[in-house]
Amino acid sequence: MGILNERLDDLRNYIQRRDFLEGKGLSNEVNIHMFCYDAKEEMTVLHYIELIKTDQMLKCHLIECNLYEIFLCICEDFDISNAVPNMEKEDGGAFLLGQLHSAIGTAEFVNKIKEMGPFSSGDVLLITGVGDAFPFMRVHKMLDALQPHFPNNPILVIYPGKYDGTSMKLFSRLEANAYYRAFNVF
Repeated sequence: MGILNERLDDLRNYIQRRDFLEGKGLSNEVNIHMFCYDAKEEMTVLHYIELIKTDQMLKCHLIECNLYEIFLCICEDFDISNAVPNMEKEDGGAFLLGQLHSAIGTAEFVNKIKEMGPFSSGDVLLITGVGDAFPFMRVHKMLDALQPHFPNNPILVIYPGKYDGTSMKLFSRLEANAYYRAFNVF
């Protein structure tokens, strides 16, 4: 736990740095950053995220975008929340997942996130709920969809898995998804 706590403290400092907030030093790349951790440490990370979101001394404004909560809101908007359990029971999980993917895509997520605004230059989009939203939404697809809509905002993904600069591996177990446009925090 000590190493994780040190990394979380370093993360607090990292997100306040001017070069992070302005996207400096990224060779004109997108300002997307990954904070990876072992999924076993989820509760510690969630607790820390709650602390920094309410930290009055923080020199940046964090806007949390919990992908799972957004997914649930979209289901409510589509008035399908009550139908989901019966559909899964009657038709199976694979069928349900296919139906959800055909009805809810990245555009719906992006629209929900945009509703959280207005966003000012330098506001940090804090993407959480990545593991909970799986398999309904994959973060690599979400990042591709978000980036054009938030070019002036750093995006920080709290990621329960591994990112090696070329691919993401959720929970450090699932098949890796190619993604190369983000930077590891450390």
